[in-house]
Amino acid sequence: MLCRAHPPYEPASQGQKPPSRSQAIVDQWAIRHRASVPHELRDYMGRSVAYALDFVLDTLDFSPSELSLPQTEAELKKVTTADPLGNDLFAIVVWNDEKHSFDECTSHIRDSIGCTWDEAVEFTNKIDSEGRAVIEVSSNISKLLAAAKQIASIEMGVTVRRAYDVFREQVSAVIIEWLMDLTQCRIINDCITLREVIAAETYAPRKKDSSSLTSNQEATKVLAEIKDPARLDWLFLYHSKVWKRVRLNLKRIMASILTINHEHRLTVAVHFASVYHRIIDTYLLVDREAETSIKYFSIQLFTVPSVAAYIVRHNGIISRLLTIIINFFTNNIQNKRIIHAPESGRRIDVESYPFKSKRFMPVFSDLRYICTNRTIQELIAHNHDYIVQFIPVCQLFMGINSNKRAATNHVEYETESWISVFNVTLSLSRVVKVYGEAFQYASTNNLVYAIIAVLHAILSTCTVSNDQLDKNKYAIITFHTVLFGDAEYSTVQFDVLSQWVSFHHSLHWLLAELFKHVHLLTGEKLRDIGFKSLREVILRNASERAMLTVVDFPLRVITMVAQIRTGLWVRNGFAIRGQLLHYRDFMLRELCYDQDLYIVQSALVVLEPSIVLVSILDRFQLVEWFSGEVGHATYDGTQLFSMVEEMLYVIITCVSESANARRLTPLQVVRREIIHGLALGPCSFTELCKRVAERIVDDANLDQALAMVAKYRAPVGTADFGVYELRDELFEEVNPFFFHYTRNRREEAEGILKTRLTKTTGNPNPVVVPKAMDVTEGPFTELPVIFLSEALMQVVFFAIRNVFVHTEAAGSIAASGDAILDQALHLTMLGLVEQPARFIPLCIGLIFEKENMALADILCKLEYNDVYKAFKPKVQWCLDRMAEMHPSEVAQRRTPPATQDPAMDAAEQKKRAAKARQAMIMQQFAAAQKTFLDQYDDEEDEEDDESEGTTTPAQKVEPLGPCIVCQEELDATQPFGILGFIQPSRVIKRLPQEPHWDVLKRDLECPQSLDRAIPPESPPDGPQIPSPEDVAPFGVTPSEETRFGLHGSVCGHMMHIECFSVYNNSIEQRHLAQPTRNHPEVVERKEFLCPLCKSLGNIVIPVTPKPHQSTSTEQTPLSDWMRKSKIEFLTTLQDPAVDALQLQYSGEFAFWAAEDTYFPSAPSKTEIEDGLYHMTETIDNIIRPLSAQTGHLREREEPPVGHRGRGLYLPSDFVGYTVSCAEIAQRGFGEEGKTVADTVNDSTVMRLIRGLVACLTTRAELELPRHRDSGHHALEQALLRRILPGGIADQNLPATRPFILRDPLGVLIEVAAINPKILGYITVLMYYASLVRNTIALVDFLAQMTIEEDIPSLDPVHQDLFGESISTFVLSVCRHSSVLERNAENTLRSFGEGVFERLLYTHTLPFLRAALLVNRAVLPPRNGSAPDPSLPEYHRLLHVLSIPPLSDISSPSHEGLRVALSTWCSHFGQTYSRRPGTIILDYPDVHRLARIPHILDEIFTQNAAALTCQRCETIPVDPAICLICGTVCCHQSHCCVDEDDRKQGECNMHTKECGGAVGVYFLVKRCMVLYLYAGSGSFTQPPYLDVHGEFDYMMSKHFTPLKINMYHPTPGSNNMPPGQQNGYGPGAAPAQLYQATDGKGYDLSVICRYLLEQTRFYSKDEEKLVSWSTPGQMRYIYERPVTITVAERSTMAAAQYYAMQYNESDRIRVACLNFASPRRPGGSFREGTSAQEESLARSSTLIISLESQTAKPYYEEPIRDGLHSHSMVYSPGVAFIKDDDGKPHPPYMVNVVTAAAVNAGEVMYRRGSGRDVQREIEHEMEERMARILQLCELRRDRVLVLGCFGTGVFQNSVSMVARIWARLLGPGGFFSRSFQIVEFAIIGARTFQEFNDEFNRAVGGRDASPSR
Repeated sequence: MLCRAHPPYEPASQGQKPPSRSQAIVDQWAIRHRASVPHELRDYMGRSVAYALDFVLDTLDFSPSELSLPQTEAELKKVTTADPLGNDLFAIVVWNDEKHSFDECTSHIRDSIGCTWDEAVEFTNKIDSEGRAVIEVSSNISKLLAAAKQIASIEMGVTVRRAYDVFREQVSAVIIEWLMDLTQCRIINDCITLREVIAAETYAPRKKDSSSLTSNQEATKVLAEIKDPARLDWLFLYHSKVWKRVRLNLKRIMASILTINHEHRLTVAVHFASVYHRIIDTYLLVDREAETSIKYFSIQLFTVPSVAAYIVRHNGIISRLLTIIINFFTNNIQNKRIIHAPESGRRIDVESYPFKSKRFMPVFSDLRYICTNRTIQELIAHNHDYIVQFIPVCQLFMGINSNKRAATNHVEYETESWISVFNVTLSLSRVVKVYGEAFQYASTNNLVYAIIAVLHAILSTCTVSNDQLDKNKYAIITFHTVLFGDAEYSTVQFDVLSQWVSFHHSLHWLLAELFKHVHLLTGEKLRDIGFKSLREVILRNASERAMLTVVDFPLRVITMVAQIRTGLWVRNGFAIRGQLLHYRDFMLRELCYDQDLYIVQSALVVLEPSIVLVSILDRFQLVEWFSGEVGHATYDGTQLFSMVEEMLYVIITCVSESANARRLTPLQVVRREIIHGLALGPCSFTELCKRVAERIVDDANLDQALAMVAKYRAPVGTADFGVYELRDELFEEVNPFFFHYTRNRREEAEGILKTRLTKTTGNPNPVVVPKAMDVTEGPFTELPVIFLSEALMQVVFFAIRNVFVHTEAAGSIAASGDAILDQALHLTMLGLVEQPARFIPLCIGLIFEKENMALADILCKLEYNDVYKAFKPKVQWCLDRMAEMHPSEVAQRRTPPATQDPAMDAAEQKKRAAKARQAMIMQQFAAAQKTFLDQYDDEEDEEDDESEGTTTPAQKVEPLGPCIVCQEELDATQPFGILGFIQPSRVIKRLPQEPHWDVLKRDLECPQSLDRAIPPESPPDGPQIPSPEDVAPFGVTPSEETRFGLHGSVCGHMMHIECFSVYNNSIEQRHLAQPTRNHPEVVERKEFLCPLCKSLGNIVIPVTPKPHQSTSTEQTPLSDWMRKSKIEFLTTLQDPAVDALQLQYSGEFAFWAAEDTYFPSAPSKTEIEDGLYHMTETIDNIIRPLSAQTGHLREREEPPVGHRGRGLYLPSDFVGYTVSCAEIAQRGFGEEGKTVADTVNDSTVMRLIRGLVACLTTRAELELPRHRDSGHHALEQALLRRILPGGIADQNLPATRPFILRDPLGVLIEVAAINPKILGYITVLMYYASLVRNTIALVDFLAQMTIEEDIPSLDPVHQDLFGESISTFVLSVCRHSSVLERNAENTLRSFGEGVFERLLYTHTLPFLRAALLVNRAVLPPRNGSAPDPSLPEYHRLLHVLSIPPLSDISSPSHEGLRVALSTWCSHFGQTYSRRPGTIILDYPDVHRLARIPHILDEIFTQNAAALTCQRCETIPVDPAICLICGTVCCHQSHCCVDEDDRKQGECNMHTKECGGAVGVYFLVKRCMVLYLYAGSGSFTQPPYLDVHGEFDYMMSKHFTPLKINMYHPTPGSNNMPPGQQNGYGPGAAPAQLYQATDGKGYDLSVICRYLLEQTRFYSKDEEKLVSWSTPGQMRYIYERPVTITVAERSTMAAAQYYAMQYNESDRIRVACLNFASPRRPGGSFREGTSAQEESLARSSTLIISLESQTAKPYYEEPIRDGLHSHSMVYSPGVAFIKDDDGKPHPPYMVNVVTAAAVNAGEVMYRRGSGRDVQREIEHEMEERMARILQLCELRRDRVLVLGCFGTGVFQNSVSMVARIWARLLGPGGFFSRSFQIVEFAIIGARTFQEFNDEFNRAVGGRDASPSR
């Protein structure tokens, strides 16, 4: 069978090089296998095609280009028509659009023309698939117009035309489809001939006798504009007249012509280019369906190099495109045509239609596609006409949308025109870059010509010589004289603060691109054309003033950007900030802002560097400041220093950025960007993309460069992602002053480099030395000459000097002062590296008269000033380099401080006296501590004496925590419950009733222990997608193979019943107040969201106490208990009331049926009992409607309608189903030594089971309120009558359902609700009932199986469990039915004992696991030895549950058990013949999701038919795979919708059939997972990772294969570590803090031992910390409010100050907060990191406490996606032995609280930065900070040293942290009187200022006193 699109491929003969596939098609089949077609036949075919094409074109002559609806009947009849008779039969045609939904379109059509819904649906489907549909044909014109107007009222496309014309159009569509089919047909094996025939006729002109050519106005226009148009030209022009499907078919015809050969491709391109301008007219102005426009056919033509070159040379396509752009944006549009306008009329209006339309972008893209071609670039580079034609386009957009600073009033109305302008700028700048890059192929002469041409164009525009710039905003350029240093400079006079400035000056960007070709501007090449240097090239063609004018416009923008960033343009509103972000920080950075900087950098080599520097100073208005003035007329203090910082950044970039100067290759550029991105630390690929320029992400060299410079670490968990890390050796290439770094990133990079240098060199204060530019050729070899400029020297000098002056005046460094000093020192270091021989004499010899100092002098002054000690290493490096060349001059200035200033001797004396006083204080402190300890020991002895006479303490009450609403402690005084949720479910799988071989093999392969971790499946070697014959390609589990039930769950949060009622009322009020909102909960379904975790809920479940060890356990043997129980119920009369409640047929109790008609009201008792009744009633109200709605899904035999006991049976279908789900969820997870009950969460699963059992108990008690013990004993007797033998009279057995048919787990839960004391006995009986049930079910199952393969031979291996021969047990079970017995014998004979034993083991293990969960939840833990963890799970569970194995049943002690088994089997056997196959087995293995392939692409590449929707039998456009069962559904498609509810799509419909109320779908093409619940849904991360180890939502990042994430979470216990006994109150301090050993050191052994003993871990559930705001608790408060200070110093400095002042005299304890890492004790202090925690750990004994076993649980807490835990560690008496500089210091003792802040950066990265996320972060932070204060209050700490908690690497907002501290400690705060002194020790001027301002603002400016 041949493919209709491609002929068969024959391999090349031996010895030949195999051709490419496309060449094989052309050469082998188009030439050697051409069919011999007779000439006459070919002629007939040609004429047929010609007639067909002419008919189509004749028809389209009369078709409208635009959709217009005549308003009257007269207008309609005047419309031109091809109908010669003019019949009055008209048709309504509705056209496709993307604005209206299917339902909206369908309903509107139905209402307009009065058709049926099905007919309207058919019309809508046709409109969507075809592009239009005829919905009505009639001669009643008024009716048609009325219907059409109604359709048009919602802006749907509609026309009314003569039916004759519409019919011809429909025929034309058929003809075009016929032609399209012909292009895919063959004559024998020849697929070319028919295409050639069609191509030949499309190239030919239309017939001359066609009447429409002369009678139609539209055709006449075309004839007038195009000479001898071919049919192909007409098709291009008329393409907009047809609809979607016809358009696509026409494109396919044209594409098939392109594939014939290259000549045909050129021919089509020439025709396309000849009418391109009209195609663009239609696309931009007329086309209603732009996405299917023929304009996009240009991509197939313009991207082919040879074709593009041909049409550029012969059709002038570039010139046409440039003309179109100019005329379109100047709004030269008439009659929907873009017309050519004279140059004098070219003016732009940014508010006009062209700028608001987004269709212009593809026009620029076409130009870029063409100009990217190397052939075209060479043509541009060597032909001056192209640059001359391109200059006016750039000139057109010069200076548009200019801005002027609002100095006094805020801008009231902010237009959004800037967005449109920036869209144009983005498109234009990309073309500019491509156009400029073309000149890399130019000669030096051509490049110089282009530079001069662009330069003159800039001057003509900027000097307002032409009319391009608005003369109302731009004045004539003038110059003024600027005095700087000892020289005068003439610079452009301009004030950015008061005049108009535009971001847009594309000619400058073009000039910058031309300047980048430095390899053509070397001195040697310039001399060949008569120039010595680039400077001569420029200054020969333009004066110095002219060049200053050219440079001034980029300088204006750079200055405006700096002013906006500084805050000088705040009154201009958001619009100016948006422009800044787009221009400098987003996609335009490299295309625009970097170009501006490069123009300024180029000016430094074209002009004298000093005049350029002064121009920069003048534009920034900083000439006076760098001349010695410390104030400014316009800039205030903060603004002034920020502007200086911005200006120095510009200078540093201009003198050090070398990428363009050295002409790096694209690979080198990408490599450098990645190196600097990864230098900031390891990160994911997405984060790396944010760190580098946007263009780099799309660069073809990205992957190669990334592989060269980075190491990749794969993810290690489901929540992890791949991380890239910079290779160690490449850190040498990192420049901290990289010009794409922000200030914060620069500081971060420098810190990282210093840390690495410290590790490698051992130098604690290393210096990152800048590297020389190393430019060896080109004009930029002269750039280092700038370092010889006295102007630059003056800039550096006064930058340092003015910071000095300001610091001395203010007492502290200004906000940007440290950055300015750093920049000035960096410039100095650059000079010393670039020009040491000539720069150093300037540093020493250039004296500035105002200070009578040189740069070397001020550096020496800086070296010994402690205020600037952070800069000392750099200063010393600079001075050392100077001293290498001029040692004496430097040494003379570099005088030590003692010699330099005699006053320093006095300071040293004071320092020594202070140290002596400190030593004396420490001795006094040690003595005081000893006295205190002696007293404390006596108190402890007294407490011990008192405790000796006390009685046994009461049972410890389980701490429950506070109510999440009122925050009051939950206890027995008020009723409360845990928030839960009930939902219908079908997640429990069953074995199919029609067995097949795969099921048996799967059961035999089940693991023997389900409580052990099961390793993930390894990816297959080949593709996974099955063959198309596989009806279940993704592992479909039909709904009939699932068990229905109700599933309950809890979120773990608890609430008072009264609070719950109030909260529910608030939800109802919210729904009433916001009726249009799509609320997450449905009030009608009693739903709510948990206020804390936002989990969905609909019930409150009672919380019952955990059973305690003191509860009595069963001691009587099972047989004795059975005998005793049997005697008791046989000697006791049956209670009639209980008999009436028990269904006689099944033994179930009617009151536990969900739809029971009677729910008694409870008599008013205690508040707690009333609350329990209310919660039970709430559950009943939820379950009752669910049961009524799902009756068709139940298998339970129910009483007749009107009787009690109908509906779901709660013990089995609700509680048992929930327990089974909990057991299933734990399969495949576990740890050695733990059972399934140990791995479940006690606070959720176990509380849920206990609560549900308590509700069953309450419901039972309500039925028998007057019975003794509320009827428990009577109900127990009734239940035992059904379980134990002899309970049912023989005559009643036929009317009674066999007990074996009851669910053993349901019976177990009934017993737990009635009398848990006998649960152990019933567990044994139900286990054996489960054995019997599964035996019978397996016999039935295997008896029906057809043996298709060889049966595996398995030997019995579990004789210790099931006895020597399991056949004995099987036959004894089945012997009571001849049919069952015969089946059993055949089964054992066919499959063998080993197979049956393995199956019985597998199917009874889940019951044991579920039974253990029930026992553990209801009963206390049993005493006894633990089972051997090496045994299989089955053995361990029997041991834990005290169940005798089947192998021991023959023992005399188990006679009662044997009798019970015999009774059950006998009863079942008697009824088996009437009810065969009534027991269905559950799926025993690990429940897995649908089997999707490991590589996502395999779904599409191997067998796309696997994605066929079974409902509509098509491949969905957006397929969704149900992960529960594997069914493929149509997602968001109109084809598969619920006929009753059109809003419900197939995914919602399938959810009801599959998962009950819950659906989980994998959206294949979107690559994400969809969750559905009852009509609502949400999206989450997909199961696939890309090559970078990340989730690729929507598959939008890269064309890389997505693979299944094979990493599973590490199994572990969900139980939290138990909290330590807190021991609140004054803790014991060591008697001796330290001992002096030899006068040089200290013995810290005592304090270390004390620290280890007294370290305390406080878990997140610590009661006294959780309840910090609970009223009524004991508080330690002062009479006066706390004294709060905000200081700019380190935590250690503040702690030392208060420890020396308070610890010794008043014994008041001082505590400080450790901003801790949640993962590593001490953070990264061993790696040299110097953050707050690392500094504390490095300088004290804190690490001993943090690495102790006591603190270990703190680092094992779950991270919670960056929120971290509320746990903390308290380390009392930490000895600090070093100061901030790492120098030894006499020890002082401080208590340390270790807690981790929220990692806001990680949280926002994972969840986004929306308001809800911000509020959650703030809530978590406030709770944690309050617990820190609560802990310190309880530990009686009275002086606290806190700080700006978590605002460093964790990226919390400084303002937020300040506000929280203010709320907690400020006036009226909860802790406002808990401490005497609190100091916020903060380092970093900016952080200090922001914190101090916000804190004072929050407390009203009264309490916080800032200090430096």
